[in-house]
Amino acid sequence: MSSDPVSRSPAHPLIDRAQVGARLRVIRKNQKLTLKQLSERSGVALSTLSKMELAQVSVSYEKLAAAARALGVDIAQLFNPAKVSVGAVQPTVVSTAIDTAAGYSTGNYEYHPMAGDFPGRNMTPMYARICAREMSQFEDYIRHPGQEFAVVLSGRVRIQFETGESVSVGCRETVYFNSAIGHIYLAEGEAGSDAEVMVVMTEV
Repeated sequence: MSSDPVSRSPAHPLIDRAQVGARLRVIRKNQKLTLKQLSERSGVALSTLSKMELAQVSVSYEKLAAAARALGVDIAQLFNPAKVSVGAVQPTVVSTAIDTAAGYSTGNYEYHPMAGDFPGRNMTPMYARICAREMSQFEDYIRHPGQEFAVVLSGRVRIQFETGESVSVGCRETVYFNSAIGHIYLAEGEAGSDAEVMVVMTEV
């Protein structure tokens, strides 16, 4: 029997959460917003935002996306600020290598936003490594506006919904769902084997 392809996957670069927090703080300060005002706009607790900026906690995509949305910026700006020249023409295409895309670890997942340098994106593509295996590893389900499409690149994933429904998908299988409904991705298969997924999200 062949070995699990996930175990042979290359390591992906992870950005220090201090850098993410610093970028969040700079964007907030540039917009002359207090933490309280950002909390009211985003729905993220003031204490959590403060800890995010000070790199005292790793948070889920849901909270990072909510903060970015409230600031009117693409979430990719928190990972790798876009370098846009004044008067620059919007590119026809951008290409991103999965293995070199900077990511952010929450312990349960690793998030690696893709194509962050394409301005005015209508979709948020993201490579994710699923490390979590048990529902007990999460405080709550993940919810964010819009719809979500995912294709499993390696391993096997179970997506559990707050409705009680769940779906198990393997390599080269896909799912499409309403991401406003609470959901959690869990790696299945052999203990210690992560799963890899490519996800595309929209906010409408």
